[in-house]
Amino acid sequence: MTRAVLSLGSNLGDRLAHLRSAVSTFGDTVLLASGVYETPPWGDQDQPAYLNAVLLAEDPAATPYDWLERARAAERAAGRTRDPQRRFGPRTLDVDVIAVWADDEPVRSDDPELTLPHPRAHLRAFVLRPWIDIQPYGRLPGHGWLTDLLNTGPAADDALDLRPRPDLAIESTA
Repeated sequence: MTRAVLSLGSNLGDRLAHLRSAVSTFGDTVLLASGVYETPPWGDQDQPAYLNAVLLAEDPAATPYDWLERARAAERAAGRTRDPQRRFGPRTLDVDVIAVWADDEPVRSDDPELTLPHPRAHLRAFVLRPWIDIQPYGRLPGHGWLTDLLNTGPAADDALDLRPRPDLAIESTA
């Protein structure tokens, strides 16, 4: 059985609809969805603010590469195009595979196509804060407790710029 933590972000078009479309793409595999946060752009500052969220998903048959392919399918469905000149540029939808566990053991990969855990997750408040929503006692494999990373790690300064958006939800409440 595999579980995956997936980070969602959108800063072009109908940002909330793009996040919701990702939840739909992952379908019944989604166990938990975080709250939505509005965040300033990371890396390339010359772009609109993002909406970000995190999903915890589970599928007994999925491999780490299946999670990656589902992430890419969600991006394609949202009309994502990649600009090779702007690595951290604006996008309709970005879905990152942050961490995967197989039989409760963290999966590690140095494959450039899918590095696990995500090599920059510990630096990103927009990943850590929503993840804490759904796993308050969570740990990022190889880095430690999410709360420690957010409060005292390199992401601490960026955490001050996250704005919770309780008026927005990515899952149906009906």
